[in-house]
Amino acid sequence: MQKYLKYIIPISIPLIVLLLPLSAFPFDGLTIIQQRVIAIFLLAALCWVFEPIPIYATSVVIIVLELLLVSNKGLYLFRLNEGQPHFGELLSYNEIMATFASPIIMLFLGGFFLAMAATKYRLDVNLARVLLKPFGSDPKFVMLGLMLITGIFSMFMSNTATTAMMLSILTPVIAVFGPKDPGRIAFALCIPVAANIGGIGTPIGTPPNAIALKYLVGDNYISFGEWMAFGVPFVVVMMALAWMLINFLYSADQKKIELSIKGKFLKTPKAIMVYITFTLTIVLWLMGSSHGMNSYTVALIPVAIFSLTGIINKEDLKKISWDVLWLVSGGIALGLALDKTGLARLVVHSIPFDAFSPYVVLFGAAFLCLVMANFMSHTATANLLMPIMAALGTSMASLTPLGGEITLILVVTFAASLGMSLPISTPPNALAHATGHVQSNQMAKVGVILGVVGVLLSFVLVWLLHAVGHIG
Repeated sequence: MQKYLKYIIPISIPLIVLLLPLSAFPFDGLTIIQQRVIAIFLLAALCWVFEPIPIYATSVVIIVLELLLVSNKGLYLFRLNEGQPHFGELLSYNEIMATFASPIIMLFLGGFFLAMAATKYRLDVNLARVLLKPFGSDPKFVMLGLMLITGIFSMFMSNTATTAMMLSILTPVIAVFGPKDPGRIAFALCIPVAANIGGIGTPIGTPPNAIALKYLVGDNYISFGEWMAFGVPFVVVMMALAWMLINFLYSADQKKIELSIKGKFLKTPKAIMVYITFTLTIVLWLMGSSHGMNSYTVALIPVAIFSLTGIINKEDLKKISWDVLWLVSGGIALGLALDKTGLARLVVHSIPFDAFSPYVVLFGAAFLCLVMANFMSHTATANLLMPIMAALGTSMASLTPLGGEITLILVVTFAASLGMSLPISTPPNALAHATGHVQSNQMAKVGVILGVVGVLLSFVLVWLLHAVGHIG
C-alpha cells in the first residue's frame, strides 16, 4: 500500500480541493479560477515532493492543466460559467504557452550551448589544468584550488556536469590517500559544496537564479553584471568559509599530493571560435545593457554562432538538459497563474504579515526555503515559493527599509541554492556520495553549517548593497 501512496496523495488532495465549495476556503472573494489554480499548485507541490513522475514531467502537466482549466482556449466544459460572479478572469492561452520560450529559458539555453562547446573542445579541462598549477602540492591548498575552479565553472556550466568532470579528475588523486585518511572525505566533499555555492554567482549558474530574475523587473531589474557584483563576493566568502570548515573537520594526514591533468588547448578553427565566442558572450553579459542588448539577447549569440559553424550539431542538441528547461518553464507558468489570477496577492493579504517584524518574515521565508531545498529539487522549491515571495514583498510596507521585494527575493533565492545537507539535496551531492568516500552524516554536518551561515550572510550582503544604493 505504501508504494501507492506517492500516487494517491498527489492526485486525491487536488481533486478534493476542486470539489470543495468556495465558502470552505479561508479567503474572502475567492473565485472558481483561483480555486483551480490552488488545486494545480498543490498538485505541483505534491508531485515535486513525492515524485510519482519525473519532476520535469510535473512542469509539463502544470502548463497543460492551466491551458485546459484556466485559459481562454481551454475545454468548453470548464468555461460554462464564464462571466458569472465568483468565476474569475481566464488567462490568455498565449501567455501560458509563451512560458516555453520565456527570455529566462533563452538565457539558460545560451548557457547550455556555451557549456557544451567548452566541454566538447576541452576548454574546461585545459582551464582547470592551467588554473590549478599555482596551488602547489599541499593538500589543503590543492583543495582550495579545486574549489575555486569548480566554483568558477559552476557559474557558467551545469553544477552537475561540473561536479562529474571534477570528480573524474580527482579519482586517481583520492586513491593516493590512505583508506582512513580524512583527506578522502575532504576532497570528495569539497567539489559538490563548491559547485552548489558557485552556481549562485551568475544568473545562469543555477535555475533558482533564473526564476528570481523573472520577478526582478521594472525598478527591481538586475542585469547580468549587477547580479555578479553581489553574487561573486558572496560566493568568494562562502567558498572561503567552506574551505576552512572542511579543513577543520577533515584535515588530510598526507602532507603532499600531485595533481596531474593531461591535455593541451586545441588550436583548430572551431576551437578558436569557441574560445572567442565564450569570451565575447561573457564580456557582453558583464557590460550590462551599455551596448543596447540585455542578457537574454546576448545569450542567443552563442546559440547562433555554434549552430551556424557546426560546433554544436544535431547530435549535440540531444544532450541539452531539456528537462531543466521544462522544469523552469513549468515554474514560470505556475507563477503566471498565481499572479494573473490574483491568488498570490489574495493569500498574502489574508495573512497579517505586517503584524510581524520584517526580520522575522525575512528569516522565516529564507529558512523555510532552506529546509525545503534540502529535501526536494532547488528549482521546484524556487518555483513554489518565488511567486508568493514576490507578492509578499510588494504588499509588506515594513520591508521597504530593508530593501523590500528585492531583498526578500534574493535572500530566498540564495537559500534555495544553499540546501545541500543530504545526498538527495542536489545532483552534485548525489554524485559525491556515490563515490563511497563521503557518508550522509559527514555531508550533513558541513551542509547544515554552511546553509545557516549562508542565509545569514546573504541577508547582510543584500541589506548592505541596498543601503549603499547598488540594488533596490
